[in-house]
Amino acid sequence: MSSSVLYDAPGPKARVRNLIYTVVGSAAVLGLIVFAIYRLNVKGQLEPEVWNIFNNAGVRANIRDGVLATLKAFALAGVLSMVFGLLLAVARLSDHKPVRWFATGFIELFRAIPLLITIYGLWVVFLTYRDNLGVIGDSTAFWALVIGLTVYNGCVQAEVLRAGINAVPRGQVEAAYALGLRKSQVMVTLLLPQAVRSMLPTVISQLVVTLKDTSLGYMILYPELLYAARNMANNIIVNGENPITPVVIVVGAIYVALCLALSSLASWIERRGRRAKTGVAVAAAAEPVTSDVVPGQRPGDGSTAGALTKD
Repeated sequence: MSSSVLYDAPGPKARVRNLIYTVVGSAAVLGLIVFAIYRLNVKGQLEPEVWNIFNNAGVRANIRDGVLATLKAFALAGVLSMVFGLLLAVARLSDHKPVRWFATGFIELFRAIPLLITIYGLWVVFLTYRDNLGVIGDSTAFWALVIGLTVYNGCVQAEVLRAGINAVPRGQVEAAYALGLRKSQVMVTLLLPQAVRSMLPTVISQLVVTLKDTSLGYMILYPELLYAARNMANNIIVNGENPITPVVIVVGAIYVALCLALSSLASWIERRGRRAKTGVAVAAAAEPVTSDVVPGQRPGDGSTAGALTKD
């Protein structure tokens, strides 16, 4: 008997084979972990004094400042990328060909250019015209990172939203037009709410990518978490060596925790949206209406059919 439309239920031999593969794979992964721990111990990376650097107030302050700088860039780039992606998605679905062509070309161009090149190019431009840019001139690295993340992730979010809008059944759109709604009203009240709800997991996944891409700021000297970690690993000496491995492990754990927190928030929002009471309530059934028409009498007049009454 099939338990899925994709594959048949495994038989006795297949279950035994899958169990063997699971045991062998788990043993291999466990062996790699044990070997890595052994090599770290041989290299002295597990000594207490190596990990004791995180008890230093200066090291903790550097990590804190790096996390705050990362969250600052992510918060601004995340909001701007969603707004920018919404505008690009609407523009790409426009009935005006010049607007649609411009949006399509812009999206395809910046999705094809590597994000690091975009960020670095913006940084060079901002440094070159620092005196003419006002606010941006005082924090070129920050704005280069934020605008680069906004442009790239906005293009990706635009494609996500466009897919969600196109997934809405055509009959709903035609019914909205039949009711006399304008295209802007159909887009705002019908298409976008359903598109955002259906594509919410993908939107949040792209926000997680945006959070991780803030680490590219170290290439333009923006003091985010990875930049702070690199400075600490290069400037601290313990037992004659740089504590690169402990710093990488701690910073990697912080990145994982931030991404898990964002994913958990997305899951909570999705569950809350599913529990929300939306739509039109169904009216209760009314009592059946009884007819007072006499059998043989046509409704609406007092005449009878087929018989004459006598005085």
